[in-house]
Order: sequence, then C-alpha cells, then structure tokens
Amino acid sequence: SSLLPYSRQIVSEEDISAVTEVLASDWLTTGPKIEEFEKSFASFVDAKEAVAVSNGTAALHAGMYALNISKGDEVIVPTMTFAGTANAVLFQEGTPVFVDSDPETLLIDPSKVESAITKNTKAIVAVDYAGHSCDYDVLKIIAEKHQLPLLADACHALGGSFKGKSVGSLADLSTFSFHPVKPITTGEGGMITTDDAGLAQKMRQFRNHCITTDHRERQEQGSWFYEQVDLGYNYRLTDLQCALGQTQLKNVPERTKSRQAIAAKYDQAFAKLNAVQPLSVSDDVSHAYHLYVIQLKLDQLTADRSQIFKALRAENIGVNVHYIPVHLHPFDREELKTAPGLCPEAEKAYERIISLPIFAGMDDQDVSDVIEAVTKVCQAYAV
Repeated sequence: SSLLPYSRQIVSEEDISAVTEVLASDWLTTGPKIEEFEKSFASFVDAKEAVAVSNGTAALHAGMYALNISKGDEVIVPTMTFAGTANAVLFQEGTPVFVDSDPETLLIDPSKVESAITKNTKAIVAVDYAGHSCDYDVLKIIAEKHQLPLLADACHALGGSFKGKSVGSLADLSTFSFHPVKPITTGEGGMITTDDAGLAQKMRQFRNHCITTDHRERQEQGSWFYEQVDLGYNYRLTDLQCALGQTQLKNVPERTKSRQAIAAKYDQAFAKLNAVQPLSVSDDVSHAYHLYVIQLKLDQLTADRSQIFKALRAENIGVNVHYIPVHLHPFDREELKTAPGLCPEAEKAYERIISLPIFAGMDDQDVSDVIEAVTKVCQAYAV
C-alpha cells in the first residue's frame, strides 16, 4: 500500500469546471472573481472585509504592513508556529518576540504574553495551532489594556469557532492560507479578514505594488493613470484561484465535520494507550483539526520521537512534525540571537510531538490503519 499523507487536497468536478470557465473568460487575474471570492469568504467567517492575496505568508505580511510595523517595533509571536508567522514581522523590519506555549494545547500562553510586552511592542500575533482557536477573550483583554492590535494567524482554523463565534471574526485582523494541505485550497493563496475598512483598503493597495488602481478599475474608467503611493508587493491572487476557492468554500462545514469525526475516533483509540497523549481541547472551541497532534510520553517508551516517527513511516503512515519552535531555527538564532531555553515548554513539546494523518478524504480503513500503526509501534517500544 502507498504512504497515507498527513493531509491532502480534495478537488471536485465542480472545482474543475469553475476554473475552466474562468480560463475561457476575459479575466485571468485582477478580474471579477477576486471580489466575488472575498465577499463570500467575509460572509462565511462573519467579517465585514476580506482581502485575497497570493499565500498565507503574504496575508501575514499585508497584515503587518497595515498595522504599520516598522524598524524598532516588537511584535509578540508564539514560537510554536510555521516560520512565516515570524518572517512577516521581519519583512517589515520589526522584531519578533517569541512567547512560549501552553503545554496542554501548544497555543500561545496568555500569561506569558503580558510579561513579554515592552514600550516597543506594537502588536500581538496569536496562532490557532492545529485548528484550535486561541482564547481571544483573554488575549483581547491584554491587547486592549496595552492598546495593541491583535492579529489571529488562523491559517489552520478555517471552519472552527470560539464560544460560538467564527474563526476569522475574533481579532482585529485574521489571516488564512489556502495551501493544498489546508481546509480549502486555491493551489497557493491566502486571505485577511477584518471589520476595519481602512485596513482592508491599505492591504488591497499593498498586494498591488501600493498602486492606487488596478488594471480592471482603469479599464472600467477608460483611464491609464495610476500612481504608486508606497512600496508594495505583487501579492495578487488570480481569478483562476479565486474561482477554485469559491467552490471549495461551500464544502468547509461538511469537511470540518468529517475531520472532527476522525479526531473523535483517534481520541477514543488513544485514550487506551499509555504512551500517547493527544493535545487537550477547550470546551469553548469547535476545533477545525487541520492537524491532529499527539505528544509521546517518552517515559513510557524505550524509543525517542525520531525512532517512533521512522517506525510509523515504515508502516506507510505519512506522519509529520509541526513544528520546530521558530526560535530554534538557524536563521533566527543568528539574526535574533535566540537560543535553547527561551521557550522551555515549546522545546520540551517539540521533542515529543507527531502529526497524524487527518483530512476529509480519509476513509474508515485509513483511520483504522493509523490507529493500528500507532498502537503497534507504541506497544513494540513500550517500557
């Protein structure tokens, strides 16, 4: 049998015909599909504005730009995340300040956020790790007390909610990724949602070189005139991709349910295994399960994480690890002078975490295969 990946895209006939239709139209980029997708997405997550960009990191970068992050500014970022979260701060010449994880959920620890704030702090970034929404009530209290904007990196969490409120409507800005492993895909792609029309306008310019009009607006006005008002980037998402995003979006509720059902089966099976501890899930949260992460109880095993990882791969289970804490990457250690010991909980978790396959296209047999492999490997290496 072939390797079962930790995640993969699902593309339907409807998706394909939506893209084909755009290929036969007048607009392949900067056309009408962008706004259509933005409007559908904003309404889906219950936000007033959505701005489509070329990927999740571009979404974070546009967010940092809109919040005026610049040289000398500090931005609080969890270390347990993908490198892009911190890189977006660096693109604006800001300094990411890494904060440790809550050991139970691996989300940013709010009690440590407050102590990391200095007079140079200009924003707080929370990451909805694995698809579990952060506690935005607590984070908002901290942000408001210090008059700081709060950005949710919700790239894992589309389809989830916190206290009944949709992910994407919980912070001043929320960013999403549409990479093929994410809840919906546009190939590559990203989105920022906000209720602030001024920030949205700023990000729309930023994605188009900070030029005052785009090609379609000039065509409609019968005009050639445009001005560049600041240094922006080419972070546009194409009409082809937006058409795909639009049809994918319809499937979010059903596919979220299907990942939640897989997670429930995992939870039940692993409750019986001494060596495996799934991350805890708050009662306030509807978890989107972009990832299903287990922590190995290494004192119950005669092997370390890398041996367990190899053994699961040998069983054709495409396990992965999310993530090396960002402050341990060679680049960050060099540039930001970070070192081991900075975020002890995240560092300890990193030695023990494994992401198991979870995506809506998995069938019952796939789920059983994962459970059997994890059980077999843990029993083989049991103390």
